[in-house]
Amino acid sequence: MKTDGPEPEPDEHLRLARYRREFARAAPEEVAGLVARVLADPDRAMASGAVCEYLDRRAAELLTEPAFPAWCRELAQAVSADGFARRRLDEWALLRAMELDEPWEERQLLAASNWLQSQAAESASAGSCLGVLAAGGRTRRIRTTAAARLRRLR
Repeated sequence: MKTDGPEPEPDEHLRLARYRREFARAAPEEVAGLVARVLADPDRAMASGAVCEYLDRRAAELLTEPAFPAWCRELAQAVSADGFARRRLDEWALLRAMELDEPWEERQLLAASNWLQSQAAESASAGSCLGVLAAGGRTRRIRTTAAARLRRLR
């Protein structure tokens, strides 16, 4: 029986390694298609993890760059069917808004995941963000970290 492409690796660890390599080599115009293809993998958790690993790396690189909004819009469609990846992309956009002192809402930050609250508490430079987290962060660690950074900023 003839197939149209290489046989897929049966082991999810091999596929994850291949996806990581493909994300590392992908040209910007290829990424949305690659994200969609990876999210079609039968192992949904591994696929979502691979995509979020890429999102985290690339969003951190672009966070304060002018290219971030276009990148985010382009990937929003590709990740729309995966709730975890979609939320991660949305949270990166919120982190950017806080970092650049663009409009954001306190309720968004308080409803965000522990991951985003931790990221913001550890790296945000906006006193308003740190104040919200110091007062209402989800965990004691988040509140303590935000309060300590807020004191250092003042």
